[in-house]
Amino acid sequence: MLKNRVLPTVIVALVGAIVGSFLMMLYASTHFTGVAGPNNTPPAVSAEALTGVSDQDRIVTAVKRTKASVVAIQLNVNQTVMLDPIAQMMYGRQNVTRRGQASGSGFVFDSKGDIVTNAHVVTPPGGGQVSKLTVVFANGDKVPAHVVGLSLGADVAIIRVDNYKKLPPALDLADSDRLQAGQWAIAIGEPYELQNSVTVGVVSAFDREEQAQSENGTYDFKGLLQTSAPINPGNSGGPLLDMDGRVIGINQLVNSQAQGIGFAIPSNTVKKLAEQLIANPGVHQGTNQAFVGVIMGQINAGFRNQTGYNASSGVGIGGVLGGSPADQAGIQGGDVILSADGKTFNDVAALQKYIESKRPGDTIRFQIWSQGVKRMVDVKLTERPAATQSYQSPGGQNGQPPQDGQDGQTQP
Repeated sequence: MLKNRVLPTVIVALVGAIVGSFLMMLYASTHFTGVAGPNNTPPAVSAEALTGVSDQDRIVTAVKRTKASVVAIQLNVNQTVMLDPIAQMMYGRQNVTRRGQASGSGFVFDSKGDIVTNAHVVTPPGGGQVSKLTVVFANGDKVPAHVVGLSLGADVAIIRVDNYKKLPPALDLADSDRLQAGQWAIAIGEPYELQNSVTVGVVSAFDREEQAQSENGTYDFKGLLQTSAPINPGNSGGPLLDMDGRVIGINQLVNSQAQGIGFAIPSNTVKKLAEQLIANPGVHQGTNQAFVGVIMGQINAGFRNQTGYNASSGVGIGGVLGGSPADQAGIQGGDVILSADGKTFNDVAALQKYIESKRPGDTIRFQIWSQGVKRMVDVKLTERPAATQSYQSPGGQNGQPPQDGQDGQTQP
C-alpha cells in the first residue's frame, strides 16, 4: 500500500524537476546574454589595477634601483694653443698650454669596473690631452679611471676603474630591437654637472641618421634611437632606461633647434661594441666603410685650365689627403680617374657609390691620367675615419676643390 503511494510521488517530482530546469535555461538564455554557451562569447574579465604599480611608481622604482650605477665622468684637459704674433713677441714663444675641464656621464657595465660612455666624452676637443680622468659615483667617491677602448665612428667608449671595492652592480641591457614607439624612456645623467638628474619622455622613432659637429670634425651617425626625454650637455654617455630599469640606449645627441628631439645609441649596438672594445682595447674608427682619401669633382673648364687635361671623360681629383691610401699610392691633386677595376666613370656620385660597395682591405685598380701620362695604380682601401673635416686644395676654381665628393670629406 505504501509502495503504491510513493511511486506516483517520485514520478511527479522528476517531471517537475525536468520542467523547472527547462524553464530556467529558457529564462537564462533570454535574460543573461553575456553567459557562455554554444552561441555565446564568454564575458571579458578585467582585473582591477593593483595599487603601487602605476607608471609613475614604476619610473620612481627604476630610478631608485639604477641611479647608484650611473656615474659622472670628469676630465682635466691640457690643450696647446698657438699665440698670435704680438703675444709671441711678448712671451718669447709660439704657443701656450691651457688647462680646462670637461664632464659627461656613464654607467657600470660589468663587475670588473668597466664603464660605458660616449667616445666624445673622453676625447678632448681640438687635439687636447687628458691629464686626469675621474669617475664620480653617486655616493660621492671619486675614483681614478683610464680609457680601455674607443669606437669613434659609433661614439662608444669603455673606461675602467681598478680595484674599487664599492663598485655598484652593472645595469641590465634590454633588447633594443623589441622597443616600440611611445613607450616610456628615462634619461639619467649629469646635465650641466647636476649629478643624477632624471628626465622622462618616450621612445619617438628608430634608425635615425644624424650629423654632429665638434672641434675635432664632423661625425655622421646612423641607426640612432630618437627620444623625447630631454638630453642636455653632460647627459652624454648616460643611460636611457625603460620602466624596468634596463638600458635601452646611451644618451648621445640633441637637436638644438627643436624641443623634445634627442638621440641615443641603441642598447644592442652598445652591448656589441662594448664587448668588442674590452676584447680588443685601443682606438677604433668603427665606420666599417672603405676609404680612398681623395676629393673628387666633375671635369669642368677651371679644372682643365689648371691641369691641362683636354678630355671630358673621367672624374677629377681636387686634392689628396696626406697619409691616405691614395697618397701612399702616388695619386695627386690634378690627376684624373679614368676607370676603376676596368669600369669607366664620368660621374662623382657613381664612382663614390662603387667605392662604398667595397670593404676596408679591398684593393681597387685605378687608371689614372697624370700630367699627360696614363698609368695603372693599385690602391688598398682602409677604413674611413670617423670624423670629417673641411679640406682645401688648388684643384678647383678660386682655390676650392671642384664639387667635393664625399670620399674626400674625411679627415686624415
